[in-house]
Amino acid sequence: MKLLLLVGMLTACAAVTQDLSGKMFTFPLETNTAHVKLTTTKQDFNAVTVCQRSFTDLQRSHVLFSLAVPTFSNGFMVLWDGSDKELEIYTQDKIAVFGKTDYKQNTWHSICATWDSASGLVQLWLDGLPSVRKFTSSGSNIRGSLIIMLGQEQDSHGGGFDIKQSFVGMLSDVHMWDYVLSACEIQKYVNEQNFTPGNVLNWAALDYQIVEKVVVENKGLFLNC
Repeated sequence: MKLLLLVGMLTACAAVTQDLSGKMFTFPLETNTAHVKLTTTKQDFNAVTVCQRSFTDLQRSHVLFSLAVPTFSNGFMVLWDGSDKELEIYTQDKIAVFGKTDYKQNTWHSICATWDSASGLVQLWLDGLPSVRKFTSSGSNIRGSLIIMLGQEQDSHGGGFDIKQSFVGMLSDVHMWDYVLSACEIQKYVNEQNFTPGNVLNWAALDYQIVEKVVVENKGLFLNC
């Protein structure tokens, strides 16, 4: 029993709420275990916006954001498909595909994804450039016991990780809203201006838990000489 407790302490850090301004999560290993779990009290969404910044040298498929509920493992997910070279948004297990994007390796990207239940429309913003709007699912909210993860794609509620869809690289400035962010607010986020922080997930007051090898680092040490 003592050994099991020690292993648990070594592999999972206790949940904390911190201001991560100027910091980033570094995922240094390809694994099917390491991830960051993000916590929110909100459990019912009729609209979603997620924004984040990422840096990776992966050419294969990899997850950028994974939200699962008991009824949908892909409640809301953003993923790069390395085979077809396209970014994908999933809502309630329905997919919208965005090809011909300028998603490059070894480059910081700002990525925002939006969805509205009333219309069923999703939209992708890559480095401030909007995609066409596409249909995924409409008429019902994303609701239930939410599990939000960075670093692993959930093929089941809270699990089912595939090492070949894991994220390796750096993630920063993760925000989530329970409404569709305006184009002006998205541009402010991309330009790192005075934007409205997420009311569901806020990088400046983030409730998170690190599981296994993920490192919190100063972003400035990576960006500046």
